[in-house]
Amino acid sequence: MKLNLRKPIIFFDLETTGTNIMHDRIVELSYVKIYPNGEEEEKTRRLNPEMPIPPQSTAIHHITDEDVKNEPTFKQIAKDLLRIFEGCDIAGFNSNKFDVPLLMEEFLRAGLNFDISRRRFIDVQTIFHKMEQRTLVAAYKFYCGKDLDNAHSALADTRATYEVLKAQLDRYPETAEFGNDVEKLASFSSQNRNIDLAGRIIKDENGIPVFNFGKYKGHKVEEVLNSDAGYYGWMLQGDFTQNTKDVLTKLKIEFSKK
Repeated sequence: MKLNLRKPIIFFDLETTGTNIMHDRIVELSYVKIYPNGEEEEKTRRLNPEMPIPPQSTAIHHITDEDVKNEPTFKQIAKDLLRIFEGCDIAGFNSNKFDVPLLMEEFLRAGLNFDISRRRFIDVQTIFHKMEQRTLVAAYKFYCGKDLDNAHSALADTRATYEVLKAQLDRYPETAEFGNDVEKLASFSSQNRNIDLAGRIIKDENGIPVFNFGKYKGHKVEEVLNSDAGYYGWMLQGDFTQNTKDVLTKLKIEFSKK
């Protein structure tokens, strides 16, 4: 089933120095950009992360320091990349929790604002886990009937993610209610009613913002900010993504207006 697009959507995947969103860096970025008329473009770019690539990361994606020593840094391509993503919805595999937040941090370090306020996000992993509970390699085999060669190559993973989503739409009768509509897919592929991308702040069953981690897990954000004045400052100085900090600040401002 083809996607019903009102604007372009970008499927993308990152290979990185590690899994710490705040501190790790991108070593490879691949994207497949789909236009409403069905036209597709794809590109892969390796990047110099300006830090050593740990052996355990190289063991996964097979990219070494030598491979990227002469490649541009993220900052050097940031403006061009921002233009590529401009006006697009975004899709990926585990992208809402990892790839998108890490990409946002890279743009912030480059002095650019990666605005997500008017975008829709489809996380193919979330749809897969809601239906089957497996990995991308298994998803590709299950939905597409093929082995995923070059797994953990950014382009192979990106292309496979796009193919898996289209196969999911063909496979599940349950998806008939939202069909191939990107806005409904984005809603279905969200997890835990996240307010921030990392899921540190979510909505409870009544739609009230609550913390989803640490000593205040399950506690209403408004009540915590009122009872523990230092918690807000601790989070702003802590090891959280800028998106989480921005969401918390926005909520704090909203609460103060009541």
